[in-house]
Amino acid sequence: MSEDTGTPSAPTETRSGFVALIGAPNAGKSTLLNQLVGAKVSIVTHKVQTTRAIIRGIATHDNAQIVFIDTPGIFNPRRRLDRAMVTTAWGGAKDADIVALLIDAERGIKGDAAAILERLKEVAQPKLLILNKIDRVKREVLLDLAARANEAVTFERTFMISALTGSGCEDLLSYLAGTLPAGPWYYPEDQISDLPMRQLAAEITREKLFLRLHQELPYAIHVETEKWEERKDGSVRIDQVVYVERESQKKIVLGHKGAAIRAVGQAAREEMAAILEQKVHLFLFVKVREGWGNDPERYREMGLEFPG
Repeated sequence: MSEDTGTPSAPTETRSGFVALIGAPNAGKSTLLNQLVGAKVSIVTHKVQTTRAIIRGIATHDNAQIVFIDTPGIFNPRRRLDRAMVTTAWGGAKDADIVALLIDAERGIKGDAAAILERLKEVAQPKLLILNKIDRVKREVLLDLAARANEAVTFERTFMISALTGSGCEDLLSYLAGTLPAGPWYYPEDQISDLPMRQLAAEITREKLFLRLHQELPYAIHVETEKWEERKDGSVRIDQVVYVERESQKKIVLGHKGAAIRAVGQAAREEMAAILEQKVHLFLFVKVREGWGNDPERYREMGLEFPG
């Protein structure tokens, strides 16, 4: 009877941690998050400031679990909702292990991006610079942008990427996987987001509304999933309410003879069915709730702090 004299291999050390993606509105944070995670967890639309609450996307790379925090775009806030979003964004940055600043290389360092750079000096965590949309900018412009940003703030590393095509994203993931602290994973291996499905379904419908009506639709719109019923035939019934602030906005959302809301519902239903891998029966209702932008309960449902 032979004896196995081979030495057992040491278990692979796992790593895990939180990486906050911050930047000006429309810098490409949601697109980058979806690219890094490999699935859609954050909405991407033409309108700026569409990410209202912190949405976490989870990527597994090598032996590391990287939990990305997609924060709302940081800008000069005017309304109560704006202030809540900006407070949430900076709060997400301070809670992370690593803070990654995403700058749109086409727009460069000006306006909101310049203001973020200035405030980033106060953030103690290790910081990364990510220049996005590099395929649209000349190399010398990129190098100048990187040099100016690194003069303003101490960044551990600079990455040049295209969130849309994925160029440079593998290098970013590899760096993060090797840099995050050693420790157990926070989530199951196959989980891509900690966003509850009811909330993700509401985000999908909100995205479709913006995509269809982005020229006409105000920011004062909110979607809630009111009912989620798993049926015996394996399908799911989802009832959602689209809240607007005025009757005139309700007419825009409904469209002529209900055409707009039907098209939104079809697009949202198809995407939900693909994500859930089951048949979806989606029912949308549009209601007027005046001043919902000043209602603390709505803020809690969006994962935002209600500013005084």
